[in-house]
Amino acid sequence: MKSTDGTAAVEKALDVLEAIGSAAQGLNQLQLAEQVQLPRTTLYRILGSLVERGMVRRDPLRKVYRLGFRYLELVRNAYLKPDLVAAASVELRALRDLTGETSYLAVLDGNQVMSLERCDGAHTTRSAAALGRSKPVYCTGQGKAILSAMKEAEREQILKGLPLIELTPKTLTDRRQLQIELQVTGARGYAIDDEEIVLGVRCVAAPIVDDNGVVQGALSVAGPAYRLPRSRLELLGPELAEAARRVGAQLRVAQAGAADGTIRTVGGNWSFFGSFPRWSAARQCLYWADTLAPAIHVLEQGEERVLVRFDSPISGLELLTDGLLVSHGNGWSRVDFDGVERPLQDWPGKGLLCLALHPDGSPWACIATAGGCRLGELSGGQLRDPLSVAEPIAALRWDASGTQLYASAPQSGSIYRVQKGTQSLRRLATLAKGAGSLGGLAIDGQGGIWTTLSDGWSLVRFSEDGSLDRMIGLPVPCPTDLCLGGVEGDQLWITTSRQSLNRETLVNAPASGYLLSLRPADIVEPAGGR
Repeated sequence: MKSTDGTAAVEKALDVLEAIGSAAQGLNQLQLAEQVQLPRTTLYRILGSLVERGMVRRDPLRKVYRLGFRYLELVRNAYLKPDLVAAASVELRALRDLTGETSYLAVLDGNQVMSLERCDGAHTTRSAAALGRSKPVYCTGQGKAILSAMKEAEREQILKGLPLIELTPKTLTDRRQLQIELQVTGARGYAIDDEEIVLGVRCVAAPIVDDNGVVQGALSVAGPAYRLPRSRLELLGPELAEAARRVGAQLRVAQAGAADGTIRTVGGNWSFFGSFPRWSAARQCLYWADTLAPAIHVLEQGEERVLVRFDSPISGLELLTDGLLVSHGNGWSRVDFDGVERPLQDWPGKGLLCLALHPDGSPWACIATAGGCRLGELSGGQLRDPLSVAEPIAALRWDASGTQLYASAPQSGSIYRVQKGTQSLRRLATLAKGAGSLGGLAIDGQGGIWTTLSDGWSLVRFSEDGSLDRMIGLPVPCPTDLCLGGVEGDQLWITTSRQSLNRETLVNAPASGYLLSLRPADIVEPAGGR
């Protein structure tokens, strides 16, 4: 076959793809043949190849051809940034509803900008820029917004040698004026396109910047100049900037998760229900419990062993300076580091939901009540000045300063925070039930709150302000508890369960019940440690 014949065949296939892609409801064979004007045998041969490669699919009910999922997958991998599109979708609709005009999500494409998503305005006459088509970076609101938020060296690299072509009489073609415009844009947080790329169309845009300071794209609103005078754009600018800030905040999970380290299985034996991992900085070892085959395990210098066994399920474990405080079905015990158990008298046993030590060494606990629990410091076997909570608490953890107590509540999917010395319980964060059941807690040196998601195959980190900062997928469905530690203080230890898992799940998650280890990026262990 001659090269020209090959080119003709490619052009015919592209004509077929374009025709199918332009029809929202798909095209049947007759409609497609009329549009592309190809012989029937040629069309069938092209369709057969495209279907086989997944670029086109045939709807078996409506008997029409539509773009295939392979085509969409390739486009998505190359351009769509699915996390960014998902994060921006709600804000795009909100901006459209606020203004009545078309809203856009755009990203940098070399030295141009490209629209990834669009939410059409309510008016018959409206902006309708094509998705996937690149536009100059220097004369669009989206491009100027992105440039204004970039580091100077990166911005100069893009603008260096870029010809500033006059597209309308209002296009900025003077580099000095453009630099001043970008400085103004960076200071106020939004950019304005005053008919600089198309006469009669104005736009306001704001950059999307993630927590690492990386510019991920821009949000914009565009419409006819007569409906968007400069005065209105300046009123809408702060709204765009705030919407872009919210989108950037949602990108924390994806950005942080990409830098997380490898998850390792630690130790040689699995637990029915592992829980209460506690790192001893003084002894450089880890203690944890199998609550159902009741025993305390210790991991020291890479070797795992059983420290002590119990006759009843373990319901709490905390690390003391001279041993372990353990709550179990028969009461309470102190266990020294040699594994010698000494029962304790007059401690509340039944009804204990969780236990935590304040940095000063005082024990705090949650005791179950009808419909909820009571939370407070344990003194003389009683809770001192207890705080009533309307739902059960699964885990408690103090921050390193001893001023903030955090509590996880699986029933509502909430993380609560209590200021020491007050009776005020504040809901800090909430996860939907579909994410999994909240479990243990760990607080890092930056104030981040880590928790496990049982039945969610993951653990999450919330920032100090309660925003979701990071989600890390795990190879097990039921992580139960976690703690920070390790020789360098940068390691997460995660206990897991296999008690309620069926055989199929265990085949797909063989690490269930084992102790896991992970070094997430940029974590800091709280000061101190026992």
